Amino acid sequence: MSEKLQKVLANAGVGSRREMEKWIDSGRISVNGKVATLGDRVEPVDQLRVDGNLITSAAKSTMCRVLMYNKPEGELCSRKDPQGRPTVFDRLPKIQNGRWIAVGRLDINTSGLLLFTNDGELANRLMHPKHEIEREYAVRVFGEVEDDMIKRLKKGVELEDGVSKFTEIRKRPGDDESLNSWYNVSLSEGKNREVRRLWESQGLQVSRLIRVRYGTLNLQNRLPQGGWIELPLTDLNTLRKSVQLDLEQESLVEDKQTKLDHVRLSRMRRSVQKHKVNQGRAKPRPKKK
Repeated sequence: MSEKLQKVLANAGVGSRREMEKWIDSGRISVNGKVATLGDRVEPVDQLRVDGNLITSAAKSTMCRVLMYNKPEGELCSRKDPQGRPTVFDRLPKIQNGRWIAVGRLDINTSGLLLFTNDGELANRLMHPKHEIEREYAVRVFGEVEDDMIKRLKKGVELEDGVSKFTEIRKRPGDDESLNSWYNVSLSEGKNREVRRLWESQGLQVSRLIRVRYGTLNLQNRLPQGGWIELPLTDLNTLRKSVQLDLEQESLVEDKQTKLDHVRLSRMRRSVQKHKVNQGRAKPRPKKK
């Protein structure tokens, strides 16, 4: 049975479906030695090449994997940066077939939950607006937040790329005298800087922004910034079920392997600190004499 070329490539972990469409359009993909075009469909026996490199049958049937990463501020959601700044891909584990695909993006000044998968179809569905996957953020707002502002933000605000709104706004306990207030907000779209732009539309400034949930997954409280864990089969299939994908039968990790005990946390923090030193973002501590 034939399938769309970009879907097959995405399932093989080459990249997201949208990214594959761009690659096809730019002539980087070939099928059986012929340069592919948008709209092509392929069979399992067809030979697919990306930049002349063969996509093997093993890559086409790769086991689905998902990582949960706690992104620090200051990292870019791109594979490489011309200026040499750190990216979210720098510390991810090596993968045998395919590559890690970021599920959505967080801007350089936003921290928190970022998912990675080697399954392009899963990534595409989690990001596609039609699936309405809810994202939740903890946001610190500078300025006086009035009730009318909250009503407008929940009803809908006209931004330069269309109407946007929060599906839920919940104030967190704090000092009522302070000009900074913490809120938890939810929305079901992934427009560029959407959370910040919504608050800015009311004359308010976002001073901190942390993503704490993506769909059914909450950011693990003990996961340090710069650290990652791989999802076990239960969490993986809960995520797949939320976007109507078939369930996986196996995973590389078990539920108990995601528990962040003291030993694992210490090892993870040391690894993150070592990476910071290597990146030149932190100075190594002087040795004791």
